[in-house]
Amino acid sequence: MRKGVVLLLCAAAGLLAVAMTPPLRCTGNEAAGRAAGEQHRLCAGGEAGEKGRTVDGHQAGEYPLQGSWRHGGDEMQDVPSASPYIRWWWFADVIRPEDVRSQLDWLKANGFGGVEMAFVYPLHGDSAAARLPWLSQGWSQAVADAARYCDTIGLGCDITFGTLWPFGDSMVPPEDGALVYTDSIAPTRMRLTWEHPVRGRVLNHLDHEALRRYADRMFAALEPALQGKQRHLFCDSWEVETRKLWRKGFEDEFRTTYGYDILPMIDSLYVPAFAPVRYDYMKLISRLVLDEFYTPFVKAAHEHGALTRVQCCGAPTDLLAAYGRIDIPEGEAILYEPAFSRIPASAAVLSRRHLVSAETFTCLYGWKGWPGPGPHQGEERVDDMKLLADAMFAHGVNWIVWHGMPFNPPDRHEKFYASVHVGPDASFAAALPAFNSYLTEVSSFMRKGHSYSDVAVYLPLEDAWMDGELPDSLKMPWAWGEYEMRYQRTPEEIKGYQPLWINAEAIEKGIMHDGRMRTGDAAIRTLYVDARYLDRRTVWAIFDRASEGLNVCLLQRPSEPGFQTGRLSMLEYELDVDALLALPTVRTDASAILEVPPLVEGRNIPDFWCRSEGETAWLFFAHPASQGLRYPLAYGQAADARAERRELTIHWQGKSIPLVLDFPPGASILVEVDAEGNAHQKTYIIASP
Repeated sequence: MRKGVVLLLCAAAGLLAVAMTPPLRCTGNEAAGRAAGEQHRLCAGGEAGEKGRTVDGHQAGEYPLQGSWRHGGDEMQDVPSASPYIRWWWFADVIRPEDVRSQLDWLKANGFGGVEMAFVYPLHGDSAAARLPWLSQGWSQAVADAARYCDTIGLGCDITFGTLWPFGDSMVPPEDGALVYTDSIAPTRMRLTWEHPVRGRVLNHLDHEALRRYADRMFAALEPALQGKQRHLFCDSWEVETRKLWRKGFEDEFRTTYGYDILPMIDSLYVPAFAPVRYDYMKLISRLVLDEFYTPFVKAAHEHGALTRVQCCGAPTDLLAAYGRIDIPEGEAILYEPAFSRIPASAAVLSRRHLVSAETFTCLYGWKGWPGPGPHQGEERVDDMKLLADAMFAHGVNWIVWHGMPFNPPDRHEKFYASVHVGPDASFAAALPAFNSYLTEVSSFMRKGHSYSDVAVYLPLEDAWMDGELPDSLKMPWAWGEYEMRYQRTPEEIKGYQPLWINAEAIEKGIMHDGRMRTGDAAIRTLYVDARYLDRRTVWAIFDRASEGLNVCLLQRPSEPGFQTGRLSMLEYELDVDALLALPTVRTDASAILEVPPLVEGRNIPDFWCRSEGETAWLFFAHPASQGLRYPLAYGQAADARAERRELTIHWQGKSIPLVLDFPPGASILVEVDAEGNAHQKTYIIASP
């Protein structure tokens, strides 16, 4: 008989208790129930002991830890561990091999699956600090030694492709530097890098030749570290100035593309009345970001035997298109709220990617500028972190990357200013093995099969580019534009269908088969569009699929974005929209969706994510208190995650399966459903400190 498992993680004592309970089966008219069972306690700071078995009889963390995996039709080896990785902050310093091994051994013993090496400023910003010169032979050797030791002890090792956040350093020549258009064309500089106090140039992210020259230097230094097991080259969120982002000759490209001169209007680009011009500007910038940065970066990595893991957050581009070009798309929390990760998760489905990672626990309780410390740094609570991690899982993430751990010799106890503090001196160190075991197990289930797909929601890119700036109430010191899509949410009325975001590119590539649009791994029955503006290309793509049988819910009559230069062009657009609305498969409400039962039906559905393989589905339900988490978390916010009940129905394989979810305080629930209508629950509980 299969067993359900209840895990209790005690953040204060660092204890893990495993309670074996009979499975919950909900077939036909049977109601769900729960029975208590035997308990035994394991010390989270020591050996894990016997692992609790999962609902299908496999050990936690077993899916998929190694072997080959499909990536865009190719076979790539060395699948990353389902255990969480951690960003490992290397302060500019003299790196001793024994200190490297000591920290990596500690990470391995505490349930981490790998590291992401990040190269930052000298400790305390000490300009005179001794250090290995940037990209020197000594630096290269230290990085390679760390990577090889990771291979030896079974940790993954990813490498940040530069120092600090945007690509760039002091060796970027003036002609390769990033530009913005001010009174003249001005360069942008870096600060607090490995080379501090030297301020290098930010690389021009709109020039693939500049990227190639930068990459040649990076690959020369990283070549020894890229030997051995599969490496991922990491690119952090977009940290390049986006206001009036420019490159040489941009004004000529713009005039050729749109037939008018942008220079007389450049100073008014962010004035609301100039939204059509701003749209044209953003559309061209978006294409350059894709063609000149993300696409060639991935190509260069593959040429050197590496894969890419990238946060496209904040990039002035079509985010779904950008994420779709990356090997492992990555979200971020909680500077980006958990719901944002549905964008990279959707891109993964649309581009047949298996893994979706997320930088997690960043500035958990708020942010304070360098040198920090942030609020409650060094006092973090595991129950709060679980609340956030569960929200990430419920939006499609299946690989947690902790943020993070500073490089510290055994006798040093420094912190990185904007991070949850991880290390032997962390406030929650005793609870780490248990918490990481939980993250590993859920990640393993969220890697099974494929993400469920049924309804796609058009991500309103055109609206964002036309709208320009965020309302003042939503701005942050590092966020000002609607183009970031920070606050986009799929409609609540269709939550039970696990809607995915989609863009024009994916619709164009879609092929209709058996009444569904197949695009990547998605099989879309209905397209939901609620946008004030749609590009002509988007209208044409929707028309093509709708004329082939795709159900479309077009909730608003769209207008054409961008600067219109003639009445004939405007008339043609209106006729195109008329033709779309005249198709029998297009409706102006959500009835085409709602006439078919959702995957999950009920009132106040918790956030969830479903993976399926064959006739079996796995649904992860976050505690209802994980829904709608906002930056920053309140310290101890998990205390509000009280016991709750949800009475739902799962519609799977032609059966309607009643399901009662009883959430203990702070709990999350994993449900396995099979073709016979059996549902097996597994509840994960974390006790309040």
